[in-house]
Amino acid sequence: MLIFPNIDPVLLQLGPLAIHWYGVMYLLAFGCAFWLGNRRAETAGFTQDQVSDLIFFGAIGVVLGGRLGYILFYQFETFIAQPSLLLRVWEGGMSFHGGLLGVIAGVVFFARKHRFRFYQVMDFVAPIVPIGLGAGRLGNFIGGELWGRPTDLPWGMVFSHVDSLARHPSQLYQLALEGMLLFTLVWIYSAKPRAALRVSGLFLLGYGVQRFVVEFVRQPDAHLNFIAFEWMTQGQLLSLPMIVLGLYLLVRKTPIKG
Repeated sequence: MLIFPNIDPVLLQLGPLAIHWYGVMYLLAFGCAFWLGNRRAETAGFTQDQVSDLIFFGAIGVVLGGRLGYILFYQFETFIAQPSLLLRVWEGGMSFHGGLLGVIAGVVFFARKHRFRFYQVMDFVAPIVPIGLGAGRLGNFIGGELWGRPTDLPWGMVFSHVDSLARHPSQLYQLALEGMLLFTLVWIYSAKPRAALRVSGLFLLGYGVQRFVVEFVRQPDAHLNFIAFEWMTQGQLLSLPMIVLGLYLLVRKTPIKG
């Protein structure tokens, strides 16, 4: 049995300014995306300035989409009663699925501005996203949030700020799966020319499957619990469309035109 190390979520305190580990993980995510994007830029037909522009729009999409998604997918009833919840970002709350929709919106804007086809940009972005997702899960772990369900496995971890039960360190599972493994698979797959949106399809399928699986050991949100069949969580429900769309994009025969 392991014990959660109770890491201070504040990395550095400068007077009234607190620098949180989670914020640092966001900066790390965008920094990695910028570096990886520049590595892919020349072969994909992007300039360094365009990569910078794309990361900027992507960052805005992640933050705005992530917050809106969290409110709509996980706190909608509270939002209806307290609309100010949308602006109370200091209380935390981000959604991957909302962030994904935000990034897609940013890609649409970028593609129109720079006259790229939508699928060109999506297939360029897909391989550089997972490292950022892994950084986010590391931030979740450091913050002691999104812990797993109780377990008797030898690597079960006690989160003493929650209770005295050994639990799955589900944040670390997701760090390994949606961060390291998904990055490796999509990056290698994208190294060769692929049909339009095949790379994006692998990303969607890979993330959707791993998230659906990990949700079986991740503690459901207390205010939502199970939303269907007494076992399905909100995260699993939101991941199903990703799995279906990812499969379709990978196996479709008709090429995308335009």
